[in-house]
Amino acid sequence: MLNKNFLRRGCLVITGILFLIFLMQYNKIEKTELLSTEGRTFEKAVVTEVISDNLTENGNRVGNQTVRLRLCSGKFKNEKVEAISSSSYLFGATCKKGMKVIALVSESQGEVIASVYSADREFSLYFMIAVFLLVIILIGGKKGAASVMGLGFTIVCVLFLFLPMIYRGVSPIFSAVVVAVITTVVTIYLISGISVKSLTAISGTVTGVVMAVIFAGIFGKVTQITGYNVSDIEELIYLEEKTAIKINELLFAGILIASLGAVMDVGMSIASTLQEIYSRRPDLGMWDLFKSGMNVGKDMMGTMSNTLILAFVGSAVSELVINYAYNLPFRQIINSYNIGIEIMQGVSGSIGVILTVPAVAVVTAWMLTRGAHAKNEGDVAE
Repeated sequence: MLNKNFLRRGCLVITGILFLIFLMQYNKIEKTELLSTEGRTFEKAVVTEVISDNLTENGNRVGNQTVRLRLCSGKFKNEKVEAISSSSYLFGATCKKGMKVIALVSESQGEVIASVYSADREFSLYFMIAVFLLVIILIGGKKGAASVMGLGFTIVCVLFLFLPMIYRGVSPIFSAVVVAVITTVVTIYLISGISVKSLTAISGTVTGVVMAVIFAGIFGKVTQITGYNVSDIEELIYLEEKTAIKINELLFAGILIASLGAVMDVGMSIASTLQEIYSRRPDLGMWDLFKSGMNVGKDMMGTMSNTLILAFVGSAVSELVINYAYNLPFRQIINSYNIGIEIMQGVSGSIGVILTVPAVAVVTAWMLTRGAHAKNEGDVAE
């Protein structure tokens, strides 16, 4: 047993190393230059002085602040420069002495030109992520640590496999399926190892996400919504002209990736529940186990469907508020592309969740009872 475990772990380590080497080689891409950034860098800086403020008597800020910065990174590190900080909602920052910011720095004819891009929130972001991961580990223990590893692996796959595949001209839908399968297998293995529960959860998850994207394709055909109807289509068309990216499939690939987490949650929960039930009641037959899985799944359908639909609604809440405030006619709203896409995403993801329930229930029930049946036959033969 010890030798088997050692051999299995050795194989996993070798596979992981080979996968990392593959990713490193696969990410050696010569990207087409779409925007020239030569001579322009983003550097860390500290505000040493507010030269002129833009605070008005009524408490509002209008125009720009003029500040003095001490650059803390890059070619001009430790130099002090004068910079402009815009009062825009998207760029700039409300600067105060001692505040850490990100400066956009460029050089022209030997002169350093700088402007405040944003507050330096890098440490704050890392801190909040660390708190999130720590909570998972403290509450989940070993399972929580495995979940963190699975999450890290998923992020690596999205950044260093999914995006490069799309950039190289591979079908975004195919790329999403590949990443979904790989991340599902690795995540569930890290949490539960090799077992009936893991195998059935993996098969159910893959089935669910594939059905979600198939339904999204049917939805798009029926409603005449394509990947060219998204809000940032002009920029995407420019990308398509300059690169090998297939932008018409991006919308549907996004639906597959977005539904993966919820579908995996449902698949794992049902498989785990049925295994727990069967461990305590091994006398139950396949049909009884299947019914138990469906009963659990029916309770999850409503909550997980709500989760997906509310998530997509949340991403479109600004647009919904604008439509509501302008009192636009319902017929105009329901026939707009943006609303149609949000509905398609929510409904398709929910379909994936719903179809995962019977898929996992029947496979888990069959595999558990089949194993017991094979064991009983062996006992009789002896």
